[in-house]
Amino acid sequence: MAKKGNRVQVILECTEQRESGVPGMSRYITTKNKKNTTDRLERKKYNPYLKKVTVHREIK
Repeated sequence: MAKKGNRVQVILECTEQRESGVPGMSRYITTKNKKNTTDRLERKKYNPYLKKVTVHREIK
């Protein structure tokens, strides 16, 4: 029987690259506890297209 948990997979997408218009899209997949973290995640991750660390936000 499968567990019913509070952890869900979310996709983090680069916010800086979307605004700049550079081709490609930097995305990461991670998990979060939806009970403890109700708002959208925001993490600093490496963007290989821009070759620097940028802010990545959760998308739906």
